[in-house]
Amino acid sequence: MGPERAERLAAAVSDEGLDQLLVGDLVRPGDSERAATANLRYLTGFTGTSGLCLIGADERIFVTDSRYVERAAQQVPGAFERLRAERQLLPAIAERMGGRVGYDDANTSVHNFAKLEEIAPDGVELVPVAGLVEKLRRRKDEAEIEAIAEAARLTDEVYTAIAERGLAGRSEREVQLAAEQRMRELGAEGPSFPAIVAAGANGSLPHAEASEREIEAGELVVIDMGAIVDGYCSDCTRTFATGEIDAEAREVYELVLSAQAAALEHVEAGAAGRDVDAAAREPIDAAGHGEEFGHGVGHGVGIEVHEEPRLATRSDNELIAGDVVTVEPGVYVEGRFGVRIEDLVVVEAGGARNLSSFPKELQVVG
Repeated sequence: MGPERAERLAAAVSDEGLDQLLVGDLVRPGDSERAATANLRYLTGFTGTSGLCLIGADERIFVTDSRYVERAAQQVPGAFERLRAERQLLPAIAERMGGRVGYDDANTSVHNFAKLEEIAPDGVELVPVAGLVEKLRRRKDEAEIEAIAEAARLTDEVYTAIAERGLAGRSEREVQLAAEQRMRELGAEGPSFPAIVAAGANGSLPHAEASEREIEAGELVVIDMGAIVDGYCSDCTRTFATGEIDAEAREVYELVLSAQAAALEHVEAGAAGRDVDAAAREPIDAAGHGEEFGHGVGHGVGIEVHEEPRLATRSDNELIAGDVVTVEPGVYVEGRFGVRIEDLVVVEAGGARNLSSFPKELQVVG
């Protein structure tokens, strides 16, 4: 984790008319017991559960408590001045604040903002500003893309294992647990989110939770999963058949497959997120299934599995080279079945590099 990210952030802080920016998880009262935020990990490489940073033209300050001093020494670059808080983190870093200090109002609790106001030195102006680090995180460098690509490769391997073992006669929950275990065996830190395994009518729920329902022969099964490698996520969805399916289900599958291909054709640097979404949505609308496609066609992926940019009807994002995004149209026929097909792609000038390689033609498994 090089110091160039802190340099880029310091420049962004100055461009915003700020003297400093406070980075870290201030959602929970007192010392945070949550995992380090994505922003903090991106900036410093720190993976502990208690840390804050202060970034300015002349400041690169990191503070943690006694539990993580040794880990911080190993993970946080030497360009940062590392402080040890005796108890709470905020008082330890607040005394180094000066001028106009930005804080992430989207991730600061009312309790912690009140604490900030109480302990900030005289003359400090607290300025709400969200999204500065997230803007930097959008454009992935080669090391980040390599980690995401490896996470995608592991996910493809898990899909291969699922296809070889089969689905009929197993519970959704059994398939979920086996998939997540296989990820770890292949070297992943773990799943990037709880895997979705949704069979038959459960597939009509885009965010279904795996249940004890037994997967039957002759139905569609939506499986959505991803792995974490070196702190970076992947995300991929495939829909399987467990035998012969009816004509409508097969027709919907082919519709979603063609809509996904159309959207992929529109992914390139400079493309509007809403246009990528429209490329998938228009054929689905034309086929009479528009009301059954209720989510956006994609989202960014990185340290978090859902990041900017958004590819949706009302998106105001323009894709940039280095974005890593999903392309995942779906049709969900209430009470009967669902189909979603999702790839993870790197946005490049003139097109996209697909990181998802497991076949998208309908796979019939036992």
